Order: sequence, then structure tokens, then C-alpha cells
Amino acid sequence: MTTIGIQGGKGSFCDEAAREFADNHGLEDVQMQYLISSNKVLAEVENGSADYGIFAMENAQGGVVIESVEALAAHRCEIVEMFYIAISQNLLACRGVFIGDITEIHSHQQALRQCRDYLAENFWTRPLIEADDTAESSRRLKEGKLPHTAAVIAPKSCADIYGLVILQEDIHDLKHNLTLFLGIKKLEV
Repeated sequence: MTTIGIQGGKGSFCDEAAREFADNHGLEDVQMQYLISSNKVLAEVENGSADYGIFAMENAQGGVVIESVEALAAHRCEIVEMFYIAISQNLLACRGVFIGDITEIHSHQQALRQCRDYLAENFWTRPLIEADDTAESSRRLKEGKLPHTAAVIAPKSCADIYGLVILQEDIHDLKHNLTLFLGIKKLEV
């Protein structure tokens, strides 16, 4: 079995990127390790606990993912592939919650940046709360760890995985919203 450590939770864009990476390299019988942070991904690859690692490096609008740059500076690895995937940010909420009911919005800093104009137009009075991951925000909302009237910005897949509804699709400001991902493996010395 091949293990891929990813920066994100189940249903995150990084999860999607890892599946694309596995297809690109003919990897079968793959098990995802949802490690949430770039630092954890690089540490697990470096110590051999994961065969490969996938994390985001830069978004066309949100810019460089600082946590990934810092993690690369702290760990050694070999870059196997650099590739882009299209990102579609969506506003998700619990069933029965409508846009007018939303009291706060949770998501990863990058997702909030990618939806800056949309959020400024539609939710300028609501708090925007940075979280460690889009998918983890979705999971927390499902599990009642966030207020019932909170919304999250996340991939569409998170609606199905976590039993949420999509209130608005494609809320990112940049029409062609691409993120650069890195696929890495342990550096053989």
C-alpha cells in the first residue's frame, strides 16, 4: 500500500490534488493520511511515515502559501511533481440555514483571500474566522463544533462528505482560480 500525506482533511482541495497525483504516477492501493498542515506532511515524508506528500504552494489570487514555504525551509525532500488544479470555492452551511441567517464564516486563510470581493460585498458585517483547513471547517460545522448559523468556504465535495448544503457556488473572485501543488517524496541521500 502506498501512503500519501496531505495538507488538509478529507474532501479538501489537497485531497483532490493527491488523487490526481496518484493517477499521474500510476499509484494504486493508495491510503491518504490527512495531516492538515504542510509541516506535518513534510515531517512524515522525511521520517518515512508517508511515501509521498502533497501540499499547496501558491494560488493565482491568494498568493504564496506561507506555511508551505516555512515547512520546505525546515525539512528535506525531493520534489516529484509540480501541478495545478482548478479551485472552486463554495459557501456551505447546515441544512435549514439560509444566507440571511449566517452569523460568521470559517475557512482557511487562502480560501478567505480567494473570496475577498465576494465576502466584502455580501458579508462585510460578519466575522471571517481563519481555520487550519477548508475540509476541517466543514467537519467541525457538521459535528456542532461551530455555531449552527456559521458558514464555511470549502470544496463542493465537502457538502456531500459532511452533510452540508451549498448556498452559493463558485464564490471565488478570480474566474480561473488555480492552485499550484507539490508532490514530494523522501530525499534519498
